[in-house]
Amino acid sequence: MKLVADTNIFIAVALNEPEKTTIIDCTRGYDLVAPDVLPFEIGNALSALRKKGLLRQEEIIQAWDQIRKISVGLRRIDIRASLKLALQYNIYAYDAYFLELALNQRCPLITLDRKMKQVAEGIGISILEVKS
Repeated sequence: MKLVADTNIFIAVALNEPEKTTIIDCTRGYDLVAPDVLPFEIGNALSALRKKGLLRQEEIIQAWDQIRKISVGLRRIDIRASLKLALQYNIYAYDAYFLELALNQRCPLITLDRKMKQVAEGIGISILEVKS
């Protein structure tokens, strides 16, 4: 079964965040999918952590190398449909890309983003909960 994985899931695993083990356990047996913009969003998130002084340069490269080892199918998304979601729910387009993909693929979503979970549940997307 497919599972749409949000960017923060990949970052949490690569950076050994407290949720890492739970994420790995609860995604076992799923085929992860994400919008084809995922690598760009991950790169942006990692560079933002560097700009904030939260990661050193070598940690960013190590995190990227770890993320590249995670098997994920990248899928094209409907930008127009995503923009409609973003505007309707006052969310970022990047978040809407993941929601649109989950709707399109008719599969659950895993995210650590509370607002995204709320919107997803409101539009009928199942959420795979990450329990800390």
